[in-house]
Amino acid sequence: MTWERLQPTAQLYVRAAAAVAVLGTLWCVAYLGFGIGVEAVAYVFAPLGGLFAAPAVRHLLRRNPALDPVAARFWRAILLAVTVVAGGYAWLAVDMLTHADQAATRSMPVPAAGLAALGFLIAIWALARVPIVTPSGVERWRMALDRTIAFLGCAAVLWYAGLAPMLSAREPWSPQAMVLVGLGLLVAVGAATKVSYLADGPIDRVAMRFVAAAGGVPTGLSAVLAAQFGLIGSVPAQTIVLPLAPLMITLGVAAQLRADQGRRVPGRPGSVLPYLAMILADVPLVAVAFGAPLRWPVRVVLVAAVVVTALVMIRQYLAYRENARLLHTSRVQEERLQHEVSHDGLTGLANRALFRERLTAALATPGPVSVLLIDLDDFKTVNDLLGHGVGDRLLVSVAGLLRAAAGEKALPVRVGGDEFAVLLTGGDDDPADLAVAILAALAQPISEHRLLVQASIGIAGAAGPEVTADTVLRNADVALYAAKQRGKAGFVRYTDGMEEPVLAHMQLGGELRRALDDDEFRVVYQPIVRLDCNLVTGVEALVRWHHPTRGVVSPAEFIPAAERTGLIVPLGRFVLRETCRQAAAWLAEFGPDALGEAGLNVSPRQLHDPDFVADVTSALADSGLPCERLVLEVTESAVLRGRQVSRALYELDRMGIRLALDDFGTGESSLSLLRAFPAAIVKLDKSFVDGIEIDDGQPAATDARRAVARAVIQLAHALRLDTVAEGIESPEQVAALLELGYTRGQGFYLGEPMTAGAVSGLLARQRSVAPRSADEKVAFRSHER
Repeated sequence: MTWERLQPTAQLYVRAAAAVAVLGTLWCVAYLGFGIGVEAVAYVFAPLGGLFAAPAVRHLLRRNPALDPVAARFWRAILLAVTVVAGGYAWLAVDMLTHADQAATRSMPVPAAGLAALGFLIAIWALARVPIVTPSGVERWRMALDRTIAFLGCAAVLWYAGLAPMLSAREPWSPQAMVLVGLGLLVAVGAATKVSYLADGPIDRVAMRFVAAAGGVPTGLSAVLAAQFGLIGSVPAQTIVLPLAPLMITLGVAAQLRADQGRRVPGRPGSVLPYLAMILADVPLVAVAFGAPLRWPVRVVLVAAVVVTALVMIRQYLAYRENARLLHTSRVQEERLQHEVSHDGLTGLANRALFRERLTAALATPGPVSVLLIDLDDFKTVNDLLGHGVGDRLLVSVAGLLRAAAGEKALPVRVGGDEFAVLLTGGDDDPADLAVAILAALAQPISEHRLLVQASIGIAGAAGPEVTADTVLRNADVALYAAKQRGKAGFVRYTDGMEEPVLAHMQLGGELRRALDDDEFRVVYQPIVRLDCNLVTGVEALVRWHHPTRGVVSPAEFIPAAERTGLIVPLGRFVLRETCRQAAAWLAEFGPDALGEAGLNVSPRQLHDPDFVADVTSALADSGLPCERLVLEVTESAVLRGRQVSRALYELDRMGIRLALDDFGTGESSLSLLRAFPAAIVKLDKSFVDGIEIDDGQPAATDARRAVARAVIQLAHALRLDTVAEGIESPEQVAALLELGYTRGQGFYLGEPMTAGAVSGLLARQRSVAPRSADEKVAFRSHER
């Protein structure tokens, strides 16, 4: 059933219950004012209202699809309670109608009173099972005290104003009536206390308030009527007051439906009820102060007021202790937050913000100020090879070393990443001495992993308020950069004018970004040829920067800047896509036999890029170049850069892309490296080709110059790897390499780097002169994998 049909049905039950209450009121006026009717009819209206309240609850249970199981359990109990209470009052109505002449003095039959009492007990049981907020610790005791205060305070007032006057009334009431009034008041007090600590759970708070009112309002008003008017007060109680109970039950049903529809009235657990109950408990005391007789019911209230006051004192004491604890916790948290804001979370050293604050304050005072900017050399390798956990512990060890070296007068700082600083104030300590001490300490293995780490240090000093913190930090950064340029593991003190070449080199990174955006880079290709017949079998792609004002910028100048700034990744992506596009165009124009492979250099930063493999896949797919025609050249040091690089290389190998080990022999060359790395080609570095052709008549010297080249070719043949000799600059070098067993090479003698158009002309001339024998064609194709 839809919500649109649920709500009108509930409203229909509300209107019907309200109509019963109105009819009862009209009948009461007619009977008491005009003597119309008999008193026994008054007992019909309460069970008549129950005829609408019970179906309303049943409608909620059967037709509401969003009712929570906990709420369903509560409302089933309320349905049972309403049905049983209505049955008890129906029994009473039948008894009064059959004994109409005794209605004024006849007591409620015991079975009827038993049914009504059972209904009240079921309602109390349902209220007790409603879940409330479940705090822990001191909060649980505070809530228990609040609930006890609220219960005792409300119960004292209802006792004083309702039940006690019935006990001392001029016309005594039957025990059945006393029990029912007491249970009704108990339902009201329990429900009011419960709803005050009810969270926004499955049972609506407003619905719970209506249930509380259904038990408390009619019962309390009936007790007041009985105390004030005696037996005649039962007529308005039965016709006006008691029909309000089923009306409030139907209103509770409507509230629950509205809440399940998403229109819940917001609220929070806990309320002003304990404070209101404490005030209400003092009402009888005020009455006694103004002359009310001090009878035994009042004494009961006085005892309850004393207990409530004692509980309030205990609660306030607990609140005081809790507030003191919260204030202490707040102060501790504030101190911790202030420390976290101004200190590094990993090392515990001062952070950049505190560093700048202390530096600015020091510059505002007379006396010299010095800053040492410390950067760990090649720290990224530690993270790549050993993991970030080991790197973090190394940073912590470096921080401890700086604390020990700086002493009490200096401020050690972690600026960020692997960069540290030390702030020296006063002229007692020489910053150069401190730099020497730090470098000496780093010369020994540190951290639990006993690692050796080096550092570069830049020193900048200042004195006087005219120097700003930014100026000092910039000068220290310039000195640090100069220290790294001089070979690392050392320190440099800033001097005037030092920043000009350094800043020029640093500004090169910004120009690289602009050059990429303005398409200033060009790809040139150096041929790779067969040494026996000068047949082109492949090309190596190289990048050149055509600067608008400086002309062609050397790769030795801009490649390091691209590596440092990370722009090598987009630059390498450009070279990759252009090489694949051009190689595919050559294959389409000159046929599959024209060019065996197209290679390009890949930097370690590219291999660390998680999107590198996807970039290669995209470039091949967009260009249509077969995977086996692409060669990616990596250096030996790049192969050793960690798991990410290794995963990327093996994934590229599985795709069919050929991998070449570039500049072989200049780095960590070893048999284990060749076996662990999925290489297809080994490129002999130019340094081992230089002088290989010299024959000075001393066989031992000649063999020594050729030893590395000979070892590389033997190792490659044993591992079934292709070889390419780099840097060939003379025909004598070609002859020497052929003698050693090399079949392919590249260098200025064989072909300088040239444009794509020049390579096209070379391939066109080569196609016009076909291989002169079948053996040459087989040899040519043997290099195409």
